[in-house]
Amino acid sequence: MDQQELSKEQQIMRAMRKTLTSIVRDCAPRDGQPSPLTEATVENIRMCLGLISTREAELAEALGLSRNERPRFVDEPPTAEVMQFLSPAGRKDH
Repeated sequence: MDQQELSKEQQIMRAMRKTLTSIVRDCAPRDGQPSPLTEATVENIRMCLGLISTREAELAEALGLSRNERPRFVDEPPTAEVMQFLSPAGRKDH
């Protein structure tokens, strides 16, 4: 599977996840009203979202991406600092 196919599949996964979560949000019961969705439908939506999440993780791993990365502004200071470690002088195993 090449980069372009993965990208298309990632777009599909993202669109499906957003659509399902929008449906759930739009159907959420308000003011004590019962949910218009049956328990079976809610469980099926959960199952679909779980499968989408699993596939997104597989695609990210295939591309060598970390799922913990979050976008940040260019002028935002980094939250982590890279440190270099020097081996102690006189050690032969470096």
